[in-house]
Amino acid sequence: MPDVNKHRVQKNDKVKLNGTETDGKKIEKDRAACEALFQSLRSELITLQAQLYAEGQQKLLIIFQAMDAAGKDGTVRSVFEGVNPQGVVVTSFKRPSEEELAHDFLWRVHKAVPPKGMIGVFNRSHYEDVLVVRVHNIVPESVWRPRFEMINDFEKMLTASGTRIIKFFLHISKNEQKRRFQERIDDPSKRWKFDPEDLEKRKLWDGYEQAFEDMLEKCSTKDSPWYIVPSDQNWYRDLVVTSVIVETLKEMNPQYPAPPDVTGVVVE
Repeated sequence: MPDVNKHRVQKNDKVKLNGTETDGKKIEKDRAACEALFQSLRSELITLQAQLYAEGQQKLLIIFQAMDAAGKDGTVRSVFEGVNPQGVVVTSFKRPSEEELAHDFLWRVHKAVPPKGMIGVFNRSHYEDVLVVRVHNIVPESVWRPRFEMINDFEKMLTASGTRIIKFFLHISKNEQKRRFQERIDDPSKRWKFDPEDLEKRKLWDGYEQAFEDMLEKCSTKDSPWYIVPSDQNWYRDLVVTSVIVETLKEMNPQYPAPPDVTGVVVE
């Protein structure tokens, strides 16, 4: 099991992403062993998720944020392969609709928080409202900066009402993003993923990096932690993410409910 705590952002940590490792090969040398461990952990995840769903009392919210092409979709597919789809809901937060813009920035997010017995996965999230709106100057600093405290209060409220929260920043290098963008352009089966706007956003790499650093520093708490996951290699990324989820579910310790008394019951 990898030491996931070394990837966790602790309170008062100063985050400098350009000095934080993105290469999992420098951390774990034995890829085959890591992939075997990942398969074992995913089997544990399948069992724990079934217990969570059957118990119907607890809820887990998992949040993914990242630079473009870091692999949010791929992580979700890989980690949750084989999990009962009735017990997992994935929500992708894209550009807000007119209705969503007419409400506060947390309105569309609160509606998607998982109910009891469920795992909710956010592909992007309420953190877009301290990232995109900041880097692209959609709203002034006087609007986005107070949102850090609002987000912390929101997540504190969710935790107090029984929602466990874990958050992953999938950290890739600028060179790896370049390679993945080019692969999308060159491979017809992947070209649908490419958006020319991604190249414009890539020009704003430094601005996004600063925004992510502030997000990680200001919004990683004891009960709602951020993990910076080296993601240049999918196999290491998936191992770390699955390790954290399994560890969290074990702490939650979901149990199958007591079976009904069927003494004397005969099926005709």
